[in-house]
Amino acid sequence: MEIIASIFTTIGSELSQRPIFWLISIVMLFSGFMVVTLKNIFHCALYLVLCLFSVAGLFILLDAEFLAAAQVLIYVGAVAILMIFAIMLSTDLASQRVTQTSKNSPMVAFICIFFAFSSAFLAKVTTGQLPALWNNVKDSLPAENIFTIGSLLMTDFMLPFEVVSILLLAAMIGAIVLARKENT
Repeated sequence: MEIIASIFTTIGSELSQRPIFWLISIVMLFSGFMVVTLKNIFHCALYLVLCLFSVAGLFILLDAEFLAAAQVLIYVGAVAILMIFAIMLSTDLASQRVTQTSKNSPMVAFICIFFAFSSAFLAKVTTGQLPALWNNVKDSLPAENIFTIGSLLMTDFMLPFEVVSILLLAAMIGAIVLARKENT
């Protein structure tokens, strides 16, 4: 019982020191939980958008503006909105109510509780070590990280960047071919 009390004391002190981080984290965890538990697939997609925005907020708190912008543009702006349009425009989903079901709820609950206690234990054990580690990492980052990432994408990593764009184009063309109705 003493370990659990010390874990809650540590969490309370962390909450008072970093309220914005904890607010964004709680929103992210809640929306992620709603994504996997709601039965309406459209509402799941909307909560997924909220969860992805929360991840972008965490990137901003970590001074990774480029990753936050990429998160919003790629995942929220493209993937999630594409999923919402696919759900809304699909004739199979419009004609009948499709719900997602899970028969593994007890196992999932056990795994979630185990993960929560493991995370709390690790937070307790590593308290005091993380600020020093973060300061070392932050001092080693370049001052203009967006410029550095952009120049690396356009010089050293140009070929993989273009290969990924061609693969995405091929996937988009394949999706259009598969979704196209046959004219008979």
